[in-house]
Amino acid sequence: MPKSVTGLAAPLPLANVDTDVIMPKRFLITITREGLAEGTFADLRFDEAGNIRPEFVLNKAPWKNASILIVGDNFGCGSSREHAVWGMGQMGLTAAIGTGFAGIFYDNARKNGLVLPIVTPEARDAMLDLAAAGDGLEISIDIENRNIIAGEMSVPFEMDDATQASIIRGGDDTLDSLEHAEAIRAFEAKLGDKMRVSVLK
Repeated sequence: MPKSVTGLAAPLPLANVDTDVIMPKRFLITITREGLAEGTFADLRFDEAGNIRPEFVLNKAPWKNASILIVGDNFGCGSSREHAVWGMGQMGLTAAIGTGFAGIFYDNARKNGLVLPIVTPEARDAMLDLAAAGDGLEISIDIENRNIIAGEMSVPFEMDDATQASIIRGGDDTLDSLEHAEAIRAFEAKLGDKMRVSVLK
């Protein structure tokens, strides 16, 4: 699995972007994970008639090809819908850099390989300025060493050890459980023996 993520960065400085903004509820009717790219940021990308909003950053060159977002405070707040993370991934977004993320959204991102580096407000604002200027800013996120290279900037970021390991190896809760399969089977067998003894008594 990747130890780093590199891509064009788009500035999205809006604060408190909740999961209903990321994935409006009308797109939650699907019973699979497919086809969610269309719904991602739908109300920011399109007007009520379905026309493209040319002022939205991901509809403008060069950021329409962005794979990394630099986001405002408290990104991913609101409901626990995992569809928000699925849609971002299907849209080609691999990371979002911010000062902090809602807890459930952060955990959903970990499970699905969306990288969420946490930086200081000063570093985030500097990267926002760089990303908004010129022909686009390519950013490289070194997950293994917890560092971001943005132009001439070298920015350390926060990421807990479990999240870092999960993203690098591509793990999720199912894989975590399978790694302990032998111990789980041993526990179940032991529990079964105790239950049989209890019944016999």
